[in-house]
Amino acid sequence: MKFLVFSIVFTTLLGCIFAETQPTFRWAVVHDPSVIKVDDVYYVFGTHLQVAKSKDLMHWDQISTSAHDRNPIIPNINEELKEALSWARTRNDIWAPHVIQLSDGRYYMYYCASTFGSPRSAIGIAVSDNVEGPYKHYAVIVKSGQVYSVDGPSEDGTPYNSRKHPNALDPAVFYDKEGNLWMVYGSWFGGIYILKLDPKTGLPLPGQGYGKRLAGGNHSSMEGPFVLYSPETDYYYLFLSFGGLDYRGGYNIRVARSKNPDGPYYDPEGKNMENCMGSKTVIANYGAKLVGNFTLNETDTIDFKAFGYVSPGHNSAYYDPETGKYFIFFHTRFPGRGETYQLRVHQLFLNEDGWFVMAPFPYAGETISDLPDEEIAGDYQFINHGKEITSDIKQPVRIRLNRDGTITGAVEGKWKKKGHYITLEINEEGSTSVYKGVVLKQWHYSEKRWVTVFTALSNHGVSVWGIKVE
Repeated sequence: MKFLVFSIVFTTLLGCIFAETQPTFRWAVVHDPSVIKVDDVYYVFGTHLQVAKSKDLMHWDQISTSAHDRNPIIPNINEELKEALSWARTRNDIWAPHVIQLSDGRYYMYYCASTFGSPRSAIGIAVSDNVEGPYKHYAVIVKSGQVYSVDGPSEDGTPYNSRKHPNALDPAVFYDKEGNLWMVYGSWFGGIYILKLDPKTGLPLPGQGYGKRLAGGNHSSMEGPFVLYSPETDYYYLFLSFGGLDYRGGYNIRVARSKNPDGPYYDPEGKNMENCMGSKTVIANYGAKLVGNFTLNETDTIDFKAFGYVSPGHNSAYYDPETGKYFIFFHTRFPGRGETYQLRVHQLFLNEDGWFVMAPFPYAGETISDLPDEEIAGDYQFINHGKEITSDIKQPVRIRLNRDGTITGAVEGKWKKKGHYITLEINEEGSTSVYKGVVLKQWHYSEKRWVTVFTALSNHGVSVWGIKVE
């Protein structure tokens, strides 16, 4: 009997240890995911009313997969949201919803209605007493694409101009540190805008027109704005997705920051994002690029079994005040898998200069700590995400972080660490670029083992990753 009890206890303990060291994942299908945490549950709301929830950010339960009359989030969607859908000349669908809880305790869903490539769009609000719905029509707050002879003037009283006026898409609502409520929005066309809202009603304060332009315009390829405030740095961070969202579009995630919620926002080189306008080649020089297309396969860019992302983007982000952790939520396609996409969640970290860097692998419960030098020194797969907006898939090269602080291999330079921070000085075309970031242990998603990784950002806004190899 004692042996039986011991065996049961030992097996249970072994199972617990295995569960802690062998993370598992269950992903959901959510495009343009926007996060809200209610009690101990994370919810993501996405385009086509794709909705999922999770308690650990690793195992997701799909609540809904598409907009239809039996969807529990918004039943009878064509009737409930007929004002916005009618304006946009569409049915059975909404895009990029964002849910926030206001002071009255109710949940306000800011959504948009449109058709692909059209500036005739509308942002509306639906409200529910429960985060999982059902949501009821509340108001339509912004319209775009007005034809002057038919619809009259645009929101600012002038004829709608698609080069300077925003497309009413991709709303994201946030509180600033003073308790003021704001909405950022916009996609391509006239750029990214911000409106101040009434924190009691959730409606735009009067007299703003379309609000203030933060970035883009003249049909620049950017969209999906999201703002996150960091109490550690006292900065507001504006996330944007550059490029096209399909697997050939080169979608990638950028970030800029400001001391004020309504900007101006600057990138690591000090460039004002208001000037980020023009062709893909021009706008690629703006913003800190956190992630773009990549694979860990060193010889084959379309190996669907290798870990990698294609067109990751349209993110939201969350700061957990209890743990001090930052998370980024985004959708991504994958090498060799066409338009197939899923939700992903990674941890974000602040480097010594107060810029976000993104962990290379999905969040698996890891917590950053001060690793000994001997765990850091060694051979790495090294990925430089560059600044381009391209459909090309970045592949890793091999480098070595030597114990004497030098870097050798495909790139050369020096490295040093202080606590969990790491600095790399890399020789690039006759000059030295300094990358600042963090080093930590992460679960290698494809090789199923814990590995040392680093993630760092240069003062030019270029991200590099390192994944230690055995």
